[in-house]
Amino acid sequence: MLLDWAVGEPPSALHPVVWMGRAISAVPVGSFLDGAATLLGVTLTSAAVASLVPRMLEPIALKPALSLRALLEAGEAVEHALEAGHLDEARRLLSYHLVSRDVTNLDASQVAGAAISSLAENVSDSVVAPLLAYRLGGLPAAYAYRAINTADAMLGYHTPELEWFGKPAARTDDVVNWLPARLSALLIAISSGTPRQALTVARADARRCPSPNGGWPMAAMAGALGVVLVKRGVYTLHAGGRPPTPADLARARRVTMRAAILATALVEAA
Repeated sequence: MLLDWAVGEPPSALHPVVWMGRAISAVPVGSFLDGAATLLGVTLTSAAVASLVPRMLEPIALKPALSLRALLEAGEAVEHALEAGHLDEARRLLSYHLVSRDVTNLDASQVAGAAISSLAENVSDSVVAPLLAYRLGGLPAAYAYRAINTADAMLGYHTPELEWFGKPAARTDDVVNWLPARLSALLIAISSGTPRQALTVARADARRCPSPNGGWPMAAMAGALGVVLVKRGVYTLHAGGRPPTPADLARARRVTMRAAILATALVEAA
């Protein structure tokens, strides 16, 4: 985690997650079984390569499976663009760094809300889950998790082309993120200063998100900040909250940082 904070992401040419993505994209889209074979191949290969890393180099090798600094910097960039009144630039940064949804018609509050949602969801995917995987199964488990999560991010969409090919990745990602997502909601609540409200909203609204996992940290963050988080036509979390502002995005970054520190301490204590 200190290495991540000190140097950030490695160059793309040296980034194992980039290699995973290229391997996945090189496979032609096919059937459900083709998708399962792709997922299995990339996951096992990633774990096998990780198992060859000498023990003394594991901290360096683990770093690409984590991403906190880049996540916080992406949120900060959107925040600064919104504060400066540059809505188009804020939309561009949001789309480039944090979300895959269409951001063309989002207003400033909706851009802030989308960035807050991404921070909350990614503290689970990019910090808590890989740390837990490493604690449970070492570097091979952390790389296997990252391969599954990357496959879901690339293939897990309800489109005619990917509906069946991407389903193995999506369902496997649901399984491996069950515990990290709920633990992340708890860590967000503890880190927020308003844990009761955060947990109340998480329990009430997590199921409103189509994902069985993503709604937990996002709803906890909505409750922690007292804001409503909306993805039009998909979910509304903490409907009684106020519209988010750039100041709320700054608060979300601080909560994300504290939650990541708590996750690290928890994994060390385990």
